[in-house]
Order: sequence, then structure tokens, then C-alpha cells
Amino acid sequence: MTAVDEIKNKIQRLFHTDPIIHIDVSMNRPKIRIANQEARIKGVYSNVFQIEAQGKCYTLQYTDILIKNITIAEI
Repeated sequence: MTAVDEIKNKIQRLFHTDPIIHIDVSMNRPKIRIANQEARIKGVYSNVFQIEAQGKCYTLQYTDILIKNITIAEI
């Protein structure tokens, strides 16, 4: 099992048990800056997952967690 698969499994587990997470996102494309915000996981798909934070929906990739653009406190 690869590291991305492990991250995906952890997010799927969070989605099914408690979809409220605390997240930090720092990305340039698209420009997203979220610092220690509470977010809700809205969907989990094969290559991406969706969250809702600050009243907006974002689609994020699992690989961004691997390269440290996204930090989820619960993982």
C-alpha cells in the first residue's frame, strides 16, 4: 500500500466516523489559505476529496497532504 493510499484510507475513515476536521491549507494554485479552521469533509473520491470551510467548498488532492501543502490535525 502506498503512502497516498494510506492517506486516502484515513480520510475515508474520518468521513464515515466524524467528518469535522481541523485543517491548514497553503497552496498557490489555486490560491487557498486556510489556517487552523474547522472544516467538514463533503466527499471522498478516487483522486480528490472535498471539504467545506469558511462557507466555501474546496476540492483537494491526497498528494497535497503527502507534500505538506495540507495538514489535517486528526491524521
